[in-house]
Amino acid sequence: MAEVRRKISAASARAHTRKSHQSSSFKLSPGFLKKILAVLFVGILAWIYQVIQPPPPKMCGSPNGPPVTAPRIRLKDGRHLVYKEHGVPRDVAKYKIIYVHGFRSGRHNVIVAATLSPEVIEELGVYIVSFDRPGYGESDPNPKKTVKSMAMDIEELADQLGLGSKFYVIGYSIGGQAVWSCLKYIPNRLATLLAPAVTYWWPNFPANVLNEAFNQKSRKDQWVIRVAHYAPWLVYWWNTQELFPASSVLANNSDVLSSQDKEITSRIYSRKDSVSQPVTEQGEFESLHRDLIVTQGAWEFDPLDLGNPFANNKGFVHLWHGDEDKIVPITMNRYIAEQLPWIWYHEVSGGGHFFPLADGMSNAIIKALLVGEK
Repeated sequence: MAEVRRKISAASARAHTRKSHQSSSFKLSPGFLKKILAVLFVGILAWIYQVIQPPPPKMCGSPNGPPVTAPRIRLKDGRHLVYKEHGVPRDVAKYKIIYVHGFRSGRHNVIVAATLSPEVIEELGVYIVSFDRPGYGESDPNPKKTVKSMAMDIEELADQLGLGSKFYVIGYSIGGQAVWSCLKYIPNRLATLLAPAVTYWWPNFPANVLNEAFNQKSRKDQWVIRVAHYAPWLVYWWNTQELFPASSVLANNSDVLSSQDKEITSRIYSRKDSVSQPVTEQGEFESLHRDLIVTQGAWEFDPLDLGNPFANNKGFVHLWHGDEDKIVPITMNRYIAEQLPWIWYHEVSGGGHFFPLADGMSNAIIKALLVGEK
C-alpha cells in the first residue's frame, strides 16, 4: 500500500506541475490582438500621411521667407501679386497687355517682350505687365487656386493698375489656362487673346484625339498626369520620391525638347544679359506641383463649349502652336481650331514649345494680336 501511495503522489505532482505551468503561460486575448493591430495600422497611416505632405511654403516677406523686392498689389482675399512692367509707360500706351507666364518661370520671363523689337513697341505703343502667378517668384501662394481664380486675379490686377475697361491677355504654355478662364469669366473685359494651353480632361474631346495626344507622352509623364488628376494628394510625393520617375519637365529632361527648342535654349543660356529669376523659393509644391494639380484636375467648364465672345468683331482669339512641340501635343489644338472656327489658328512649321523666342516671332505674334497683321 505504501508503494501505491508513492505512485499516486508522483502522478499528482506531475499533474500539479502541468497545471501550474499552463496557468503561468502568457496568452493574448483576441480583443487585445485587435487593439495592437489597430494601433499599428494607425501608426502606419500617420507615417504615410507625414511622407506625402508637402512642407509649408516659405512666404515672401515672412521672417523665414525670401524678401519682397518688386512692386505688388494686395488682392481682395489678402494675397499679394508681384508684377513687372515693360514697354511704353502705361498712361500713354495704346495697347495694354497682361502676360501670363508658363511653367517654372515668372514675371521676368516674358517671352513676347524679351524679343519684341523696340521699334514695334514704340510704333504701336505697347505696354506689357507680367506678374508672378500664385506661389511663383514673390507672389503669395493660393492653396485654393482654381482655373477660375486665375481670371479673378487678372481682373483685379488690371483694375488696380488702371488698365481700363478693356485689355489684352497673352498666356504662354501652362499660362494658357488663365486665358481660357478669362474667356469664360471676364469676356467683357477682353480685347484680344492668345491661348496655347490645353489639358487631357476636357469632356468634349473625343477619345481618339485624346488617345493620340496622350500616347505622344512618355510613359512616366503619362503616370504624372494620371496622378495629378486622380490622386492630387500624391503629387508632391510622386514628384519628389525616387521609386518612380517624376515629370520630365520637372526633371529638366532634354528629351521633351524639339531641335528648335534645344537651339533656342542654348542661345539664351549663352547670353550674358539673360535674366535668371528664382521662381520656386517659396517651395515647389505651391508653384510647380499646384500647377499640375489645377491644370490636370477637373475644370469648372469645358472650353469647347465656349461661344465667340467677340461676335461683334471687336476682338479676336489667336491660338499659336509649333508643329514639333513635344511638351504640349499639337493634336488637341488642331481639334480646338476645327471646333471653334472663330479662333485664328496659327501653326508654326518646325516650331517647338519655345517657338515664340525664335527670331521675328514676337513681332509677328504682337502684330497679329493687336492689328490683325498676318
